[in-house]
Amino acid sequence: MKYCPKCGSANVRFENDQKLSCMNCGIVYFQNVAAATACIISTEQGILFVERKKEPGKGKLGIPGGFVNPREDAVQGVRRECREEIGFDPGPDVKFFASFPNIYLYKNITYHTCDFYFTISAPALELSDVRVDSEEIAGVRFIKPENIVLQDIAFDSAREALKTFLESDSYRL
Repeated sequence: MKYCPKCGSANVRFENDQKLSCMNCGIVYFQNVAAATACIISTEQGILFVERKKEPGKGKLGIPGGFVNPREDAVQGVRRECREEIGFDPGPDVKFFASFPNIYLYKNITYHTCDFYFTISAPALELSDVRVDSEEIAGVRFIKPENIVLQDIAFDSAREALKTFLESDSYRL
């Protein structure tokens, strides 16, 4: 930030990528991390991936998920995001798997996030069961674990989550 969000002054100091102090009006503004969630969905066909339609990561693969809304907990957030993006509710039995920090660059603004990864086994889920949000998602595909190319994944935290998931032998139906 270059200007005070309260008085508009440029007489500000930004410390540690977190705290903005205005020398004119005295406001102290903390830029905290945003919470985001994603769900690794295991099926008989493989792990479900979405192809991102928008930046950041346009054209790359992602895991269904997104930012947690105000007054929403992480499970509510991951269930809502899955319903919105792919028309599938993983239900209340999603299991917390891991959390990783991430950097989300959107329209030249850097957002620091704390990404929460959940898992669910949905062996019978088929492409015909999925309803894609065509505004955000270009497509959906299942990829067998041995065919996953981590460089094709949009975000560092998602690559780390998938790597950890595959190494932990958690992929069992």
